[in-house]
Amino acid sequence: MPDSSSLFDELQDLATEQQNPHSTHIDTASVEEILRVINTEDHKVPIAVRRELPHIAEAVEIVVEAFEADGRLFYVGAGTSGRLGVVDASECPPTFGTDPERVQGIIAGGREAVFRSQEGAEDVPERGAQALKSQGVTENDVVCGIASSGRTPFVVGAVEHARDAIGCPTLFVTTIPREELDVAPDVAICPVVGPEVIMGSTRMKSGTAQKLVLNMITTAAMVRLGKVYENMMVDLRRTSEKLVERGIRTVMMVTGVDYDAADAVLTRCDGHVKTALVMILADVEVDEARRRLDATDGFVRPAIEGDE
Repeated sequence: MPDSSSLFDELQDLATEQQNPHSTHIDTASVEEILRVINTEDHKVPIAVRRELPHIAEAVEIVVEAFEADGRLFYVGAGTSGRLGVVDASECPPTFGTDPERVQGIIAGGREAVFRSQEGAEDVPERGAQALKSQGVTENDVVCGIASSGRTPFVVGAVEHARDAIGCPTLFVTTIPREELDVAPDVAICPVVGPEVIMGSTRMKSGTAQKLVLNMITTAAMVRLGKVYENMMVDLRRTSEKLVERGIRTVMMVTGVDYDAADAVLTRCDGHVKTALVMILADVEVDEARRRLDATDGFVRPAIEGDE
C-alpha cells in the first residue's frame, strides 16, 4: 500500500480526480442549470463507450468461450463499481435463465457493502485475491475488474491473482486512458468520460459508462449463446407475474396464437418459452421440441427449421 504522500500524488494525476471546467459555477446555479450541466456531461458517455467497441467485442468473445466450457464470469469491484457488477450479475438469471453461479459479483467489503459504504475495504490487494480463492475461481473462469480509477488495490489484486496465480482470462473496465492503467489484463475497456461534474464523484459519468459496458458484455454474450430469439428474451425464468405474462406475450407475438393457446402450450412445457416456440412453429410435441433444442445447443431458429 502506498504511503499518504505517494497516494496523494497518484490521485491528483488521475483523470477521474480532475476538476471539470464546465461545472465550476454549479454551486451558484439554479436547479435547472445544474440539471442541464449534468445532462450535457452525460451525453459524452455513450460516445466514449462507442470508441471502445472493438475491445468490448474482444471481451464478449472471451466470455462466450468460457461459458461454452462451463466457466463463469466474476465481476470484481469496490464502491459504485462493485455494486454495478453485483447488479449486472443479479439480473442475468431472470433475464436469460442462467444459473446464478454463472455470473457473479464480488464487492470489496462483502454483502454489506452493497447497501452501505465500507470504507477501507478496497485498500488491500490481498483481499481481492482472497475473494477469488473463496469463490473457487479456476482457469476456466473469467475475472473482470471494474475500477473507475484503474488503481483500486482490491480490484488490481484480484485481477493480478487471476492472471498470475490462477491463469484465467482477465478483463478490466475503467474510465481512465489505457496508457494510465498499471495492471495488464487480457482486455482493457477504457471509455474515457472526462472529469465528473462533481470532482471525483465517479458514481456519475464513470458509473454510467461502466453500467453500459457491463450491459453490453453480458447481453451480447447471451445473444451469442442462443438466449434471444429475434430481439426477445426466450430463456427467461417465470419467477414473477410480470415474467409469466411476458413469456405468454412472447409466444403470442412470435407464433400468432391467442393468449389461451400460448398459456396452454407453456403449461405443457413447464413454462419454457423456447420449447413452446419450437412446439408451435415446428408443429411438434414437447419431447421432440426439447430434443431439437438440445441438438442445436438451445438456438431456436435452427430447432424450428430442423437444422441439426
